[in-house]
Amino acid sequence: MPVTDITTDPDALTMTLTAEFAAPVERLWAAFTDPRQLERFWGPPGWPATFTAFDLSVGGRAEYQMTSPQGEVSRGGWEFLTIDAPHRFDVLDSFLNGDGEVLEGTPTMRVEFHFAATEAGSTLTNITHFDSLEALEQVVEFGAVEGSRLAINQLDLVLAGLRAFAQGKGTQVELLDDTHVRITRLIEGPIDLVWRAHNEAELTRKWMLGPDGWRMSVCELDPTPGGRYRYEWEPIEGTEGEAFGFDGETLVSEPPRRAVTTEHMTGTDYPPTLNDLTLYEEDGATLVTVLIEYPDRETRDMVLATGMADGMESSYARLEREVIAV
Repeated sequence: MPVTDITTDPDALTMTLTAEFAAPVERLWAAFTDPRQLERFWGPPGWPATFTAFDLSVGGRAEYQMTSPQGEVSRGGWEFLTIDAPHRFDVLDSFLNGDGEVLEGTPTMRVEFHFAATEAGSTLTNITHFDSLEALEQVVEFGAVEGSRLAINQLDLVLAGLRAFAQGKGTQVELLDDTHVRITRLIEGPIDLVWRAHNEAELTRKWMLGPDGWRMSVCELDPTPGGRYRYEWEPIEGTEGEAFGFDGETLVSEPPRRAVTTEHMTGTDYPPTLNDLTLYEEDGATLVTVLIEYPDRETRDMVLATGMADGMESSYARLEREVIAV
């Protein structure tokens, strides 16, 4: 993982993050100064960022919002103080309300972003300065330490490019913590078609079948927020296994980029999971990322042990073959 250390210093009133990357310093600088690239890693998993303004000039402002799987919104803004490309920029960092003003009761911090070349690539040193110990403790209580770690650890993918990072690797599973799993799969096709394949029942029926030998017997799908869905599968004659299904509700829908749903195994008392689907297109390929939140570690391990990832890989391969290539 890129992040090597995050420390807080109550005497100096600072929080310092350091990270290392196998990419030139100019490439690292570009990732932090292009809002479309920033959006891919600035928010931690489950809280993706959308930059609504970005004026990279001294005195200029950047504004963004991060949206949780439940639809909660957290807003922030930068005022650029110094810019020395590609080595450093400093900002005043504030929490914002819905009107773009500093959120009452929250601190404003001065933040330094330092970028340096190394033999292996480049490093990031991010130093946040607080006006008081109370402000430092408040931001730490907000989850800044772990949130920053999870966010910056997503940057490797951005720096490498989609195909270099994911092509040919199939469905990848990462255990982020005891309750969060991130699944990624590169699909050779445009984002609009991949989105439709997940949200139009006629297309979904063609590929979301799991391993060979199963058919989708029920596909009821309302992708609008508050809408519900129900999927059921049954084995084709000659295939062992019992029919099963899932049902849930759409919580967030931001076509063609993001959809958040609950998922419950139909007919059981198992607690539901929270599934956060995001799509990103680069050079004609779309990265599918599913962040799954389980109620506990035991449920996480039980589900993964069913061969879920193998079933998803079969479905994604079918998506490319039966929907994208047609």
